Order: sequence, then C-alpha cells, then structure tokens
Amino acid sequence: MLHKCHVIVGGENLIDRVQKKSIKGNSESVDSLGGSPYNVAVALARQKVKTSYITPISLDSYGIKLAYNLNQEGVKIASKRNYKPTTMAIVSLNDGIPSYAFQRKNTAERLVTTSSIKASIPADATHLHVGSLAFAGGSDADAWEFSFHEAFNNGLTTSLDPNIRETLIENSDTFRERFKRLLKSTNILKLSNEDLSWIYPGRTQQNAINQLQSQTSAELIVLTKGAEGAECWTSEFHVVMPNHKNIKMLDTIGAGDTFMATMLAFCISSKLLLPGSIKAPDENQINCLLKRCITAALLNCSKIGCDPPTHEAINNADEE
Repeated sequence: MLHKCHVIVGGENLIDRVQKKSIKGNSESVDSLGGSPYNVAVALARQKVKTSYITPISLDSYGIKLAYNLNQEGVKIASKRNYKPTTMAIVSLNDGIPSYAFQRKNTAERLVTTSSIKASIPADATHLHVGSLAFAGGSDADAWEFSFHEAFNNGLTTSLDPNIRETLIENSDTFRERFKRLLKSTNILKLSNEDLSWIYPGRTQQNAINQLQSQTSAELIVLTKGAEGAECWTSEFHVVMPNHKNIKMLDTIGAGDTFMATMLAFCISSKLLLPGSIKAPDENQINCLLKRCITAALLNCSKIGCDPPTHEAINNADEE
C-alpha cells in the first residue's frame, strides 16, 4: 500500500445492465457491478491505495456480488448493510458512449443519515471522496452534503466528482446551489466538460472555469474532455494535455472513475496528498499526473465495461 493516507469513498453502488447487440445482431443485456464511487474505490485499491467504502450495500443477490467484489479487490466495507434492493442502471451504448436510465427509489445505497455516515468513517481516515448520485437529491443528498463539509472542517482532505446524471437530479437549481456550496469544502475537483456546461449553462468554457475558480477552495481542478484529453488548473499553472495513446476503444464506461482514482493515487504516491493537507504541484508534476490519468482511463476503455487497470499495468503502459 501507498503511504499513510486512507481514502474513504461515498456514493452509489449499483448494477449496470448494459443493453447491446450480440455478434448475431440480437439485443442482449449484461449485468455489471458499478456506480461511479464504487468504481473509484475499486480503481484505488488496484493502485495500492488503502480504501474503505462507506455507502450501504444491499443484502439481496446483487448486493452480495457487489460486496464480494469489494472484498476481493481489498476494499474495506465500512457501512452497515440492509435489505433494501440494489439500485439498477439500464445502460444503452451508442458507438461505445453510454446513456443511463436508473431504478433508484428506496434502494439500499440511499439509506444513509448523517449519523450513519459518521459511524462508518474509520478512525484513521485521511481523505474523503464523494460524488455522482450522492448529491442528486433527497434526504440522502442532504446527509452526504453535511458529512462532506464536516469531514473537511475536521481536517480530512476531500475530493469531488459531480459526474452529473441529469435525469436523476430532482431539481436543477437546487443541485447547482448544492454544488457551489460543496466547492467551498473541496481540495481536489474533477469534472467533465459536459458537467461544466450543465452546471454553468450558456457560458464559454473559460468563463465557466473562471467562475468555478472563484467559488472553490480546490487546490487542484481537472477537466476531462473525452477524446480531446484533459486540462488542469492550480493557482499557479494551467496545463493542457491531449490523449497520447493509440488504444482501441471498446466503450467509455468507467473512464472518468478510473481517471479520478488515478488522480488520487498519483497525488498520494507523489506525496502531494498528505494526511490533513495537500501540496501544490509544480508544472512537471501536473504533466505527469495528466499523462498517467489519461493512460489509465484509456486502458479502461480498451475493455468492456468498467475494468480499471492496476498500478503495474499503468506503469507498463507509460513506459511503452
């Protein structure tokens, strides 16, 4: 494991039911384990980061599979489980690009309160990552928001990935206001260009980034841009990096989650992310971070579904 940082991850766990065409042209569905934060936890563990997952997992047949996989990957399950059903995401692929429809009402991963989240956080936790559907709406979103701010105020470093699923957001204006509040308790922020456009509608990218920077405490902001690569902003530097690997793309499921986890793993291994603090990276470190994150995301895209690469696999790809 990497040095003393212990990352705790909160947010949805679910089953991705992927609808696709078989070789014979027939429609078929394949069930895969997923949920953005769940994927981040797996990706972190594969990169030798001590990781705990603090969202409830169902005791139904799908939940058994979700929990077993975390145990196999070396992720500690730190939350109490319950008998509510597992959230389902129906995923349709169009040229490898996924679109989602969710069945998430009264499911296990939403059964959280501020007290249950606090009780799930290990005593040696140093960093909290939360994102995606955790903040979509409802009392669970309120609990996650309170817990995120509380962790930050109690000395944990934090990271945020909004990973917006517009069809599940109960109220767009409420979500945008919540996001802006969360920005004040965030150390590391990752979002996609689609997220940025949705949060700041009608603005150019630069105008939206300027607004974002004025609203956040984040020392590190990364914008992912799909086939165009990624950009990073700190108080001192702005770095743009295109995709640099020629890898056969099968689909993009889990690419952003792999990118997010690799950001955290890089910051930990480079001793930028320490218990209680984050050091500002220099320009060379930002270039190395973006290169490694893009490599990891592309390796994930070379497989069907979310299948994050290991620490060793990323190293080997970087050397090629």
